[in-house]
Parts: sequence; C-alpha cells; structure tokens
Amino acid sequence: MAVADKKVPAVTAVEPLVLDFLAYLEYERGLSRNTLDAYRSDLLQYGAWLKGRELDALAITHSDLSDFLSALATGDGDKPAVAPATLQRKVACLRSFHRHLRRSELIFDDPTAHIKAPRQGKRLPKVLSRDEVALLLEQPTGTEPVALRDRALLELMYACGLRASEATGLDLQDLDLEAGVLRARGKGAKERIVPVGGAAARALVAYLRRGRSPLVGLRHESALFVNQRGQGLTRQGLYKIVQRHARTAGLASRMSPHTLRHTFATHLLAGGCDLRSVQEMLGHADIATTQLYTHLSTERLRDVYFDAHPRAQGSG
Repeated sequence: MAVADKKVPAVTAVEPLVLDFLAYLEYERGLSRNTLDAYRSDLLQYGAWLKGRELDALAITHSDLSDFLSALATGDGDKPAVAPATLQRKVACLRSFHRHLRRSELIFDDPTAHIKAPRQGKRLPKVLSRDEVALLLEQPTGTEPVALRDRALLELMYACGLRASEATGLDLQDLDLEAGVLRARGKGAKERIVPVGGAAARALVAYLRRGRSPLVGLRHESALFVNQRGQGLTRQGLYKIVQRHARTAGLASRMSPHTLRHTFATHLLAGGCDLRSVQEMLGHADIATTQLYTHLSTERLRDVYFDAHPRAQGSG
C-alpha cells in the first residue's frame, strides 16, 4: 500500500504583506515617495532573503532576523557589506513593518522587539590645514568696507571657534578688544568668554574704524557684523561670505562656516592646549563632544609623521 505524500504547509509570501504595508504608509501616514521607495527596496530585499531560505514571512523569529542583519553587515555571497548608516535604516524599516503586522493581528510576537540598530560611528568633521586657513584668510583683499568686514569675520571665527549663530549674534558690546576677549552666546543662551587673538583683533580694529560705519550709515544698529544695507548679518549671509571666499581659495568642497570651528579646536589641541580649556572655549556642555577633536588631532599627526619620516613608509 502506497504511503500518501505529506503535504508541506504553504509558506506565506512577503510581497502581499509589503504592498499592504506600503499602502498604509502612503495613505494613512502620508509618507513621501522617496521614503516609500526606500521601504519597498529594503523589504523586497528582505523578502528575497526569506524566499531563498523558504521561511514563512509570518513565522519569523528573532534568530532569523539576526541572521538576515548579520548577512547584511558582513556581506552575503557576492554582495558586499552594507554601510552602518544603511543597516540602521533597514533595521528601522523592518521594525516598522513587523509592528504593522502585529497591529494587523497577523503576528502576535514582534521579532524585532530586541533587535538593536548598529551604532553609527561618528563622522569626523572636515578640518583645514594651517596653510589652507592662511589661504582662506588672505582672500578678502583691499580696504573696501565689505572686504574689511569679511576679513574680520573670517579671522574672528577661526580665532574663537564660533558657531555661525554666535558670530551673527554678536553685538558691539560683546567685544572688548582692550581686554582681548568677547562674550559669545551659545546653545541654550549660555554665555562664555573667549579670548581674541592678535590677528583677529587687528582685523576687527580695521573693520570698526573704516568698514562698519560706511555700511551702517545713519542706522542705529547694535550688531557687530552688518550687511551692505547696514542691518545685522544673517546666518545665510554669513554662509554666502564663507562660501564665496572658499571658492576663490579653491576650498569650496571642504568648507562651511562650521569648518572654521572644527579647525580652531583641532589646531589648539595639536598645539598642546588642554582638553578642558578647549571645551570651555567651544562651549560644549559635555567633554565627550570635545574629545572628538583629539581623534582629528591624532589623525593629522599620523599624516605628518608618515609624510615626513624617512623610514615610515615601506621596509626602509
């Protein structure tokens, strides 16, 4: 007597579930087309992985998901490993997808409940070399009021590590050139006193004597830096000034107003300034934020060493 073949339970395909989820995101959540396309791509990749292993989309375990994410993180077959930021996005997508399945009562246990997204490594900010800083600061030439303003602005941002909002928020009364300091108002309206170096002080004196008054005219304006209409300079205006001179110096691809702040901190640490002092001057609440610049300083020292030492390269 022939033995009847056992029926293999049907495996739930992921595609219909994905289409329902995308419809929910589009019509109920109102997500953008770009976001929907990213979710679709991530979930179809997930579906292909499930299909290749004959896994039921409604019976996925924490272990299955861990295997999928591990394959992404380390590379799967001929596919390279994905970047941490991409992996983080895919984890967020899968978490949202499985929560939707649970809300729809298609599953009762969420396999993503204890999945942790990988922590992204902090991206090191761009920093200029000393020669690049000098090149940038040389760009505003002449004695026209705008040139004097731009030179004073760039010198001060590099000398004091100011944020764009702090530079544009400076009033005349915040500057004490006799004492060689200024008062900066940082995040949360916290005030701090920052030293003003000699080059920046000289540029400010020239601007205050021959540049600011012609720009302000008869207006009563308290802002230290003003535009060509005599009004306080905006962050957008500051950005345009920095970009204009960065382009002339051939540094546009590496420059933003914040680059000068990063460069200020890195050059101080490379020159031997202690971490606590740099923290105070930057206005960081947490010294861990300032410690990022120690990595930048170390990277620069390594570059200088390998470029300069005769036996650093090769076998010698």
